[in-house]
Amino acid sequence: MPTVARDPFRFWTRLTLTKLTGRRAADLAELVEHLRTMPPSVVFHHTHHFLVQHQHLSPEPPNDFAFWVSNVLQEEQLGERLAAIDTIQFGSLHELRDRIVGVIDQYLEHRKELRTAPVGEEFHFMDAASFTLPTQHHARTLEEFADALRHVGSATIAYHLFEARLRVGGDDNDFSRWLEHELDESDLARAIRRLDPYTHTMEGLRQRLLLLIERRTASGVEARP
Repeated sequence: MPTVARDPFRFWTRLTLTKLTGRRAADLAELVEHLRTMPPSVVFHHTHHFLVQHQHLSPEPPNDFAFWVSNVLQEEQLGERLAAIDTIQFGSLHELRDRIVGVIDQYLEHRKELRTAPVGEEFHFMDAASFTLPTQHHARTLEEFADALRHVGSATIAYHLFEARLRVGGDDNDFSRWLEHELDESDLARAIRRLDPYTHTMEGLRQRLLLLIERRTASGVEARP
């Protein structure tokens, strides 16, 4: 008999309204000074929106700050440092912002001259206002969970894997937390925590999640990402 959760997993999705903040930066000094006072939603937009939007793997830097620094300012060394920040490992957006600011500050300590972006290529800070909505999908068993994953949109997967954790300041994703606490699937939950979004498209992440679950239900062996 499959384990049945007392509290079902309810799948949510989110809609995002992107808007200009009216603030922009032409060099690194302006970029870091604006970042110090930007709300967390701005940081989220420029570091995580690509996870949902990209449908093909890309060699471009995985956040907007790294991309602008590398391609517009031609500060490739700093761009590499910013791209190397593992944004999904931070427990809150405040911590992530502090890390980005710290990397730029450290770089500026050794730079006497700053490059200025060409006219029209300044960094424009964008904000992301998200609205969460319930979907029709829910699950009480591992089989029902897998079936729902086959039908939900990519925004739902991104919300439960990355967004919810960052926005509420937790240290876990919704999928792993539910699987471990409700179904006692600690190995599967651990495997999902180890998934690297930078090496998958959103559809690839869906398929990887399903593979981990199918392997678990078919053989009962420990799931490995």
